[in-house]
Parts: sequence; structure tokens; C-alpha cells
Amino acid sequence: MRLSTPATDSTTLRPQVLDWFARRQRHDWSKQDEQAFNAWLDEDPNHAASYREWLSNWQAIDTLPADAVARLRAGLARDKAQGQAKSQTQGKTTTQAAPLHPTRRRFFRPILALATTAALVVGTTWLVRPQWYGSPVYTQIFETARGQQGQVQLPDGSVLQLDTSTRLEIAYYEDRRQIRLTDGQAAFDVQADTARPFHVLAGPIRATALGTRFVVRHTPEIAGDAGVHVTVEKGKVRVASLTDRNDADEEATAQYLTAGQQIGADAQGILGHIAAVPSDGIAPWRDGRLSFINARLDRVLDEFRRYGDVPLRIRDPQVAALRLSGTFDPQDPATLQRILPAALPVRLQQSAQGIEIRSRE
Repeated sequence: MRLSTPATDSTTLRPQVLDWFARRQRHDWSKQDEQAFNAWLDEDPNHAASYREWLSNWQAIDTLPADAVARLRAGLARDKAQGQAKSQTQGKTTTQAAPLHPTRRRFFRPILALATTAALVVGTTWLVRPQWYGSPVYTQIFETARGQQGQVQLPDGSVLQLDTSTRLEIAYYEDRRQIRLTDGQAAFDVQADTARPFHVLAGPIRATALGTRFVVRHTPEIAGDAGVHVTVEKGKVRVASLTDRNDADEEATAQYLTAGQQIGADAQGILGHIAAVPSDGIAPWRDGRLSFINARLDRVLDEFRRYGDVPLRIRDPQVAALRLSGTFDPQDPATLQRILPAALPVRLQQSAQGIEIRSRE
């Protein structure tokens, strides 16, 4: 499922315009980039009109006197803090109200008091130089509900695939692209851009793409799975702990993964050893499969519950610790229920809370 809106929608055009504008300010802007930009302008009359409007307003900002700029900076700083607090509250509501629709955040609040200084507003969104306080030029939130998956293409062409119960917070800056995975797992097919590195933040870990396809998992709500796993499908990824005190410490502990490799980190950000992963074992959820290799039975049930209700229950710690291997359809827990007595020394017994998995002994 694509979580997007038509190209002519103003809410979609705004981040596109800002992305093109920011890129054209970079020193490495090439003739090929200019050709691509002109092609984008020609795609739709709204593209050219929106870009001209933004450029005109941008030039108008340069005419503001220095004291007005100082007041604008102060107002924006206050507004940024208020907007972040408000967006966090709104984010909780979005999860309940419209989990499959992206929650669009305005770049800046629509009203800023500048006393007698001239102010500039475009539509209902303030557009000012983002480098004044490091604000992003593009923000977005994407999330999937329980049992649902989604795919979205970002303004730079990077494609994200979201598994069930996943939430991503996107923030593109002039000098970097940042994705925060707060829960779930996602696959990232990243468009290379050396001027703007692509970072994925998950718990205590930062994974930096070096032109690649990779998968990140972070499920802090699942007992025993509060850490982070990074798996590379193509290219190269740098994985570092955010708990390191400085850049030197971070580089000393950072790990570089190539295709077919995976690394995990615990909840404190301590990286484990790099392990090999077969190609069919990289994010099988994209093909509607759950794959387990010698996994604890309670962890298997927890993974099924990410996709939907499972009537199976375990009270015996020894039963919970039994190991299971196999590939299953996450939407078909009934098959798991049927094979358990044959695969493990257990029996199923109906109880008031559901079906309890008990030891046969």
C-alpha cells in the first residue's frame, strides 16, 4: 500500500519544492541535476507556480532588517519547542484515529508575532531559512496498524517498507536525512546522496546507509526483544551506538555491515557480533512469512501477536523456553496451533483465558 497523495496536492508539493530548493543551494549541484529539476517543473504547471512563489518569498526574507531577523529567530525558537510538544501529543491521537495515513506536520506554525516587523507567510505555513536553527525542510510520520503493512516513497526517491505495528518519524535536513524508528521494523531502499547521509535512529543505535538496502527492527514493547537488529541486503551500512560519549568513542565501536550480514544491540546500545544471514532470511515479512530458527516458543507467540490475536497461552516457564524452527503465515495462527503438538512435547488444553500450551510430561 502506498501512503501518498497525488502530485498536485499542495501538501505534497510543499516538501518537493523545499527539497529542490535546498538541493539547488549545494555546491555539488550539476547539469544533470538542473535537467532533472527542469523536468520536474515541466511535469505539472503547479510545480513551476509553487516554486516561483517559494523563491519570491525567500528573496523577500533577505530584505528584512537585522533586528527583525533576530526577533524572527527568537520567535521561531519558541515556536519550535511548542510545536514539538504539540506534535508529540497529536502523534498519540494519530495512532488511534488514522494509523494508515501519514500525519503531516507543518514546517512551522502559521502565526508568529514580529511586532512592527514585516512578516512573511506562504499559504498557512511559515517558510524561512531552515539553517537558522537546524530545522528540517521536510517532516512526516508514517505508521501501520496491527496486521497491516505499507510502502511509501520519500521526496528523494528512497522507498520504505513498513511491517505491521510500525512507526517511522521522517526529518530531512539540508545536510542529512534522518528516520526515527520508534517501534516495529522497516526496510529501507536508499537513494545515494553523499551530501545528505541517510541515518536511521532506533533506540540506542544509529544505522547510516552508504547507498544500500537494509532492514532495521526495534520492538521495545516485546519482552526480551528491546534491542535493535540491523540487516543489510545490499551495499554497506555503518552501525554505531548513540550511547558513546564522543565521535572518537563512536567510531571505535562502530561496525560496518555488508550484504548478507546482521548485527544486534541490546537496550543499552552494546553491539554484538556480526552474523551471516541467508538472502531468504532477510525480512521474510515482506513476502508474508515469519521465519524462526531455534526460537523460544514464547517469542514465537509474541511475534504472531504483532499481526493479530492469538488464542494460545503459556504459563509454564519450561514450555515457554522450548525451541521451535519453521516458516509460517503471520495471518494464520491456526496452522501453528495444529503443528505444535507434533513439533514439540506439548499438549493444548482449553481454558477460560484461551488455549493453554502445556507440557506432555
